Amino acid sequence: MHTVIRAAELLPRPNGSVVFEGVKHGAEVSCYLVNNLPGEGPALHRHPYSETWFLRSGRASFVTGDQQLEAGPGDVLVVEAGTPHKFTNIGDTRLEIICIHASPNFIQEDLE
Repeated sequence: MHTVIRAAELLPRPNGSVVFEGVKHGAEVSCYLVNNLPGEGPALHRHPYSETWFLRSGRASFVTGDQQLEAGPGDVLVVEAGTPHKFTNIGDTRLEIICIHASPNFIQEDLE
């Protein structure tokens, strides 16, 4: 069996990002299709599961735990469960990231 979710069913948020929560579709993962303007990004937070980021375009500054690093197109980052993290678009174009959450539900504790 399979499920097809059409683009029209995944409407972007005002900032351009699309949200897919797996539990609503029988999937074991959830994801954000990030499409942020320069300077945008989430505040510091953490999840009780790992998160994997696939950078498609743009440049971002990531904070994971006590480390800070920059990443660009083609880079993949993984943050372990429970690790505080955030990112900010540091480029002058849109930042496109696929953020895969290893959970059928989004579970997030905001830290800022």
